[in-house]
Amino acid sequence: MADTLIVNGIVVTIDGQRRVIEDGAVAIEKDRIVAVGPTSEVTSAHSAPKVIDARGKAVMPGLVDGHAHAGHGLIKTMGGGNGALWYRACETVYTVASTEAFWHAEAKLAALERLKFGVTTGVSLLGGGDTIMRTDEPAYGAAHCAGVVEVGTRSVVAVGSTRPPHPRRYARWQDGSSQDRMVTFADQMATCRTLIDDWHGTHGERIRIALITPTLRDEHVAELGAAMLEEAKAQAKEMRALSRDRGLVFTQDGHTTGSVKFAHTLGLLGPDALLSHATGLTDEEIAICAETETRIVHNPSAVAAILARCPVTELIQAGVTVCIGSDATAPDRSGDLFRHMQQCMHYHRTFHKDPSWLPPGKTLEMVTIDAARALGLDAEIGSLEVGKKADVVLVDLRRPHLYPFNMPVFRLVYFANGNDVHTVIVDGEVVLEDRKPIRVDEDAVLDEAQRETELMLDRTGFRSMLDTPDGFWGTVRAGPEFRD
Repeated sequence: MADTLIVNGIVVTIDGQRRVIEDGAVAIEKDRIVAVGPTSEVTSAHSAPKVIDARGKAVMPGLVDGHAHAGHGLIKTMGGGNGALWYRACETVYTVASTEAFWHAEAKLAALERLKFGVTTGVSLLGGGDTIMRTDEPAYGAAHCAGVVEVGTRSVVAVGSTRPPHPRRYARWQDGSSQDRMVTFADQMATCRTLIDDWHGTHGERIRIALITPTLRDEHVAELGAAMLEEAKAQAKEMRALSRDRGLVFTQDGHTTGSVKFAHTLGLLGPDALLSHATGLTDEEIAICAETETRIVHNPSAVAAILARCPVTELIQAGVTVCIGSDATAPDRSGDLFRHMQQCMHYHRTFHKDPSWLPPGKTLEMVTIDAARALGLDAEIGSLEVGKKADVVLVDLRRPHLYPFNMPVFRLVYFANGNDVHTVIVDGEVVLEDRKPIRVDEDAVLDEAQRETELMLDRTGFRSMLDTPDGFWGTVRAGPEFRD
């Protein structure tokens, strides 16, 4: 007796043989998959009180988003495309103008977006960029984790320190007024340790904590000066040592030419390290990633991917595990990994001027089994196999843009989008059914997000950042004030 049977679907397993079972079934007992195979075989061996008829649907592993930012869901397009304004909004909101209620509301909104797009696991950095971390005290990270738990998805929450100089000003809001606090590196380390102790591996391991330290790039060598540069190096090594001691994923954001080599000299790399963006890497740095088994997360829809290319195909050919990340739900993208798969394929095919690069099957691996491997979770998630966690997504193929009904994996990767997701199961629990979330009231989540955004705008005085900028209409390129 199983708990749930999914029958009559096209099962895209992403298992070792990459089986696609045309009339397939999955049996789930508690939080684990106990059978995968043809419907006739699975149903002859298993019965269950809950049977999901997946006729006309693809049954696939839950998608895994390798890189995103908590907080971005309530900031979205602020600044109207002006990068300087966008980063000002991030830095101000995340350090001196956000409350626990802000982080809780944003976590629920982002988790709900992921859920409805079939993303069952995602990495979320608790802040923006590589050095704006809301780690002055544990309450904000706890609020984020609690919000994700309510929705029912998995989250790898990356917390860590800011780049020197320290101490750094943060502010706590209470009863409409703020109180400043100067926060040291030691304070941030203490916050990280508390969040690890309180949250890592909890709620059926749906919540995991990762550690992050700011990426050191060429510009920081000049900007920080000799003394602060040495301080930054020492802090990076201390955070990395904690990640190894506690068995946590270690991640860094914003890698580009030269920074991977720099990280290697500090001893930061390894199979438990996940580097985001990784644009403009040299041949030497590609070799370093391969030699150290460092994982890379490619964000094909991010601004960083416009400024320089992540050499995804070269990295994969060198033996490096590469996954795809959304880079969060802002400023100009969503959490829809179907969109990012399509962007990834076209991005690198355009570079090579050859449409044979990154076949759809490989690209699908980059948001399932490869992404699970990048997080050290491939023994648990990323494919539909007996013994693995029951993270399963049903995609409705009976849609005009997905017909005629054939070549299902091609349909999923080339034509599907997140709005085609019909049912989502996490840990054996149905958390989305007929496109409706089960654990939370969708309207209530949206209303809470709107309320906390309005309060944030009142605290910051940034309502002018919502104005439509000059150069939005009627021009082929925005003016300098838009581009700065």
